Amino acid sequence: MSKILIRGAKVLGGEAQDVLIDGETIAAVGTGLDAEGATVIEAAGQTLLPGLVDLHTHLREPGREDSETVLTGTRAAASGGYTAVFAMANTFPVADTAGVVEQVWRLGKESGYCDVQPIGAVTVGLEGKQLSELGAMHESAARVTVFSDDGKCVDDAVIMRRALEYVKAFGGVVAQHAQEPRLTEGAQMNEGIVSAELGLGGWPAVAEESIIARDVLLAEHVGSRVHICHLSTAGSVEIVRWAKSRGIDVTAEVTPHHLLLTDELVRSYNAVYKVNPPLRTERDVTALREALADGTIDIVATDHAPHPHEDKDCEWAAAAMGMVGLETALSVVQQTMVETGLLDWAGVAERMSFAPARIGGLDNHGRPVSVGEPANLTLVDTSYRGVVDPAQFASRSRNTPYEGRELPGRVTHTFLRGRATVVDGTLA
Repeated sequence: MSKILIRGAKVLGGEAQDVLIDGETIAAVGTGLDAEGATVIEAAGQTLLPGLVDLHTHLREPGREDSETVLTGTRAAASGGYTAVFAMANTFPVADTAGVVEQVWRLGKESGYCDVQPIGAVTVGLEGKQLSELGAMHESAARVTVFSDDGKCVDDAVIMRRALEYVKAFGGVVAQHAQEPRLTEGAQMNEGIVSAELGLGGWPAVAEESIIARDVLLAEHVGSRVHICHLSTAGSVEIVRWAKSRGIDVTAEVTPHHLLLTDELVRSYNAVYKVNPPLRTERDVTALREALADGTIDIVATDHAPHPHEDKDCEWAAAAMGMVGLETALSVVQQTMVETGLLDWAGVAERMSFAPARIGGLDNHGRPVSVGEPANLTLVDTSYRGVVDPAQFASRSRNTPYEGRELPGRVTHTFLRGRATVVDGTLA
């Protein structure tokens, strides 16, 4: 593999430095570097980050290739600066056996755009009744360590307890979709003033908060790890903050759309804003941003949820829930967290690379930009401003809530183990 010299980039937003990539690793970091025969990337003014890691991606394959495939999803990931994604288990068939997780893992290897780490289902068929083959999935070639029924809640406390006990044996983690099903029957959006005015079924905050409260107590009782998917309410923040103060081993994620958008957008009845959990209030958005800044919420995860146009271009009640997010996540975080002064770029690297890799057990991602480390890197032009055009997406689906919205920042280059997957903003 050829040498690549990235010249003058601000590493993690700090001082301008040169970074030399030789093969799959970082060979040198400093100023005034030179390398005979190296491809030179002039990056003055740009910010160099470790490759981003998404702990919550829906790649849809196998079974819903009309929405996304592992290839198109990883191309979207690379475009957004990601070098690794964790693929959720709600495929068809469900990723609840060693065979299915190995299939997804191998498809990721073949795509070559980013590493794909499958997430295994907690229960057989996501039905919440019987534990799936947790041990077999962990022992498979995919080496699964994260398990989730995302899309559905593990609402049975006994099943949740048994899952936490089981994964503790090999250092795994259960990632919970916190949604008490009885409290959200017929729910269409956040329960509040807007839902009352629109006459849409309300999705109360307590449906999320009650499950989180139960599960942090179960994790404490078992002495195991629990991760909270797409935390969305101010009350959930307080529960996680309390749990961490007690030393409970809990981590939590927030999506970019919950950092920026509110339930006021539902007044348009545009189903692109229909998502699970629903968009909340301005008060919740403020609490989520503050919690991400102070570390109560550990990471940003996209919950990239692609759908074909017919599943979104319909009346609100019939529409599918979810938004694509891989290609816009970093821009939304720049707008909501960096440009507001809540985080610097080193903080972004922690929450979008270091911490998600650590939670998911990916040893070769989320590494420092240092000599000898894998050359998984993302170069960002933070001065860029542009209007989101979903027609330009690499994802197979176009259900973005940001169409026509101006967002800051653009990924110019992404490197996976020293090989460019994105060059000058274009897929390699």
